Amino acid sequence: MTDLLPYVSMSELGAAYRRKSLSPVEVTRALLERIEILDARLHSFLTVTAETALAQAKRAEEEFHRGIDRGPMQGIPIGIKDLCETAGIRTTWGSKAFLDHIPHTTATVVERLLSAGAVMLGKLHMTEGAFTAHHPEFPTPVNPWDPAHWTGVSSSGSGVAVAAGLCAGAIGTDTGGSIRFPSGANGITGLKPTWGRVSRYGVLPLADSLDHVGPMTRSADDAAFMFAAMAGADPRDPTTLEYPVPEPGMKVEPAEVRIGFDPRYAYEPCDNDTRRVLDEALQAFAALGARIVEVQMPDRTEAVIRGWTAFCAVETALAHAPYYPQRQSDYGPVLRQLIELGAAVPGQEFARIYHDRLVFTGQLRKLLREVDVLLVPIHPFGNPTNAQVEALFSEPDGIENALRYTAPFDMSGSPTLTLPGGVTGTGLPIGFQLVGRHLEEGLLLGLGHSYQEITDWHRRHPLL
Repeated sequence: MTDLLPYVSMSELGAAYRRKSLSPVEVTRALLERIEILDARLHSFLTVTAETALAQAKRAEEEFHRGIDRGPMQGIPIGIKDLCETAGIRTTWGSKAFLDHIPHTTATVVERLLSAGAVMLGKLHMTEGAFTAHHPEFPTPVNPWDPAHWTGVSSSGSGVAVAAGLCAGAIGTDTGGSIRFPSGANGITGLKPTWGRVSRYGVLPLADSLDHVGPMTRSADDAAFMFAAMAGADPRDPTTLEYPVPEPGMKVEPAEVRIGFDPRYAYEPCDNDTRRVLDEALQAFAALGARIVEVQMPDRTEAVIRGWTAFCAVETALAHAPYYPQRQSDYGPVLRQLIELGAAVPGQEFARIYHDRLVFTGQLRKLLREVDVLLVPIHPFGNPTNAQVEALFSEPDGIENALRYTAPFDMSGSPTLTLPGGVTGTGLPIGFQLVGRHLEEGLLLGLGHSYQEITDWHRRHPLL
């Protein structure tokens, strides 16, 4: 295995398969060996499915030989976040309460990726129940750039595995920032699609009306390949949207794009490294010809930031009602506290937050008629240490402060694309996000592609 193979893009892998200079079996074996060597200290996988992966890779290889071409995901090795059910394969939800859960069904999103020819290397680690903390009895994923630094939550294993070259892409989910945080912390690209674009059937919920399922990859092009395979209406999930999914490779002319930026919202709480990354991203898009427009975020933005925790808690309590408090002793303290908060939120308070959510969504829709996308940070701190994050989350308003740039766009169901955009003074990655109109993932991915054509942040990898 060459040093570059773990970081070869999906399109490069696909081209190599089709000219027969690489085979899916060869690549899968190489990555399984890499997982065996590196993941003992990175802890990104909870379950490695080596035999299943090799069988799927062999099938993809045989189909190539027979002239059967399923598209760009054929033979591509991926990881599955461990809240996506996989029939006959353990699915833990990151919790001791489900340590031995073997589902009988497979999540639609997994079925679609496998039908497109993807190779499942295993199930990826995550925080308990997809909230903010790993179960205290589980090993915690390690940031491959620096073990002392945050991996992001809740798709921590997905972010680590993609950044470390253990898989070419991974499924992530996002309820308050869980695709965007680990994408930023690990220097990768993550797409949070419009709510309802990707089926949630078989995806264990944190908060049903906030949960988004999307791809985490090393580039916007790779995210487009995964998204095209994952997305679309599903009769088993009546909340999925009946709209066409954009084909990968949608061309976007940046000169025709208006990028909105609110300096007060974006700059005020951010550290200097994050501000510098935002400035450089704006300069890059301006150099591409995009028009940068100063805007003002909706006046209900702060209200939905403050209301997110209670709103999420109520839906989490509902999701766990079949298991809690019967299995209470197996739950970690952070998820347990969230469930109990949700059970105690008054109905009128929940309704008030819901009304704020509706107003904010309408205000954001109006703002996105004035511009095509928004450019915002992921969080106020560049690439924090684990100790800094633990201290922040222990503060009374800590979660709200951390989620101020992510939670609003879960409340609105808006699509976002996270892109690596720079580094801290010590060389650790920092990302930013583009926020778009509902159903305009193609615009975000095309704009992300243009940005990544003139920058190389997405091509930088941790030294392992």
